[in-house]
Amino acid sequence: MPSDQTRTAILAAAERLYADRGFGDVTLRDIVAAANVNLAAVNYHFGSKDELIAELFVTRSLATNRERLNELKRAEEAGGGRADIAAILRALVGPTLRGCLGPDRERSTAARFMIRASIESVPPIRRIRNREIDHLRKFAAAMRRSLPDRDPVDFYWGLHFALAMAHQTIRDSERLTKLSEGMCDLNDVQGIIERIVAVTVMALTGREVESKAPTRALAR
Repeated sequence: MPSDQTRTAILAAAERLYADRGFGDVTLRDIVAAANVNLAAVNYHFGSKDELIAELFVTRSLATNRERLNELKRAEEAGGGRADIAAILRALVGPTLRGCLGPDRERSTAARFMIRASIESVPPIRRIRNREIDHLRKFAAAMRRSLPDRDPVDFYWGLHFALAMAHQTIRDSERLTKLSEGMCDLNDVQGIIERIVAVTVMALTGREVESKAPTRALAR
């Protein structure tokens, strides 16, 4: 198998196994068996299990972050360089939630891998999350432009809370469905985005935000 095909096969097999079984239960031998390669190939291309996990996570995260920044750019262009705070927050949490939730995504390998990454705290992913924050600084700057009279500290808490709500929804979607006896529709991804945006805007400004979701998505 050519080198690039070997590398792709290892990544595909690892992502599928991690998505299905989690990070702790999958060994390198499991991966090489599923990819139909030898252990030396994994060591050659990635060096270790941690490096393999890191590459998978970085690849998926970069795609999400590009989508976030593209949405932020469009929102600021539409606002003449100053986007509405709700539009900024939609750009922040929308790509993450659309990538992991909903009938079109929840069964995909990529979505299940990222859900695992959100649920299971493993060192290589923690290190990347703590290091890769430059795109979030751009969101904080956009929030300062949107709300110039606010204390800058509020923007960091706002970002933190919005991301925390998004990730908690992804991690505990099954429990929320059971707790609400199905009233909370986890397939209504746009409705979830609007709820998170509304709560964060209220915390930052004290005002309600006009939802872009259908009325049924916000029914109580």
